[in-house]
Amino acid sequence: MGSHFRFLSLCLLALVASTQAQLKFGFYAKSCPKAEQIILKFVHEHIHNAPSLAAALIRMHFHDCFVRGCDGSVLLNSTTNQAEKNAPPNLTVRGFDFIDRIKSLVEAECPGVVSCADILTLAARDTIVATGGPFWKVPTGRRDGVVSILEEARDNIPAPSHNITTLQTLFSNQGLDLKDLVLLSGAHTIGVAHCSSLSNRLFNFTGKGDQDPSLDSEYAENLKTFKCNDINRLNTTKIEMDPGSRKTFDLDYYRQVIKRRGLFESDAALLNNAVTKSQIIELLQGSIENFFAEFASSIEKMGRIKVKTGTEGEIRKHCAFVNS
Repeated sequence: MGSHFRFLSLCLLALVASTQAQLKFGFYAKSCPKAEQIILKFVHEHIHNAPSLAAALIRMHFHDCFVRGCDGSVLLNSTTNQAEKNAPPNLTVRGFDFIDRIKSLVEAECPGVVSCADILTLAARDTIVATGGPFWKVPTGRRDGVVSILEEARDNIPAPSHNITTLQTLFSNQGLDLKDLVLLSGAHTIGVAHCSSLSNRLFNFTGKGDQDPSLDSEYAENLKTFKCNDINRLNTTKIEMDPGSRKTFDLDYYRQVIKRRGLFESDAALLNNAVTKSQIIELLQGSIENFFAEFASSIEKMGRIKVKTGTEGEIRKHCAFVNS
């Protein structure tokens, strides 16, 4: 009887521990009270030299959360080039050095306390706010994953060529719905793309040297003539996803999509579903404050995907390497 009681007690303790080991606001208030301030200060000191880092870090955060949850696994290096960062969707992800520099400052203040996953999440938010975008609350307490696999990134991260059915499936796999798809796509308002990511739409949509009919023909002609006009530089030539408004986090991306001027097939796909199309129209009829609030809600939700807490994972000493 006694051993049975002890077993039940242990189960109860485990249950209590698991319910306590959740994300919470101010997780580091006692263990590293200056952590969030150190991150914010570094962002403010450097973001104005490289404002495009806001788009880079929010993309990195997105790519991290869609593979094994928001656990910093996108930051890990692999000696055999088989980590998430080696997968095709992540070859153009940048900002790794920025995160490493923040990590070293936080480690100097509180060794082994603050996870790379939390640093990435907070830095993504702070860079967006510092460049005039929406603020959202970031609960902390994420722990770092110890596994990073190229194939998982390739299979789980939404691609520019995906149709609405595939996008809906990939988002649903992460507990996100069509509204989240529309709102998180809104981050393209500050994005840039490489010509290679839409070369098929412009030059060879069905393999017959044709153009994607869902792309506004005048806009396509303009892109082919003035932007993506050197076939040898498609991988290096960048174009704004929200022309004329790229540095401003606003509703103009949705205006582009409605005019059939979204750069990616995945942008155009938002018009191929009654729910996503009506969401865009609703956002455009509302205020910028409403968009900011809705976006904040979706990205905070994304930041909670399959997080590791409590004793799961580890707190990496260096973001690119698991602890030995």
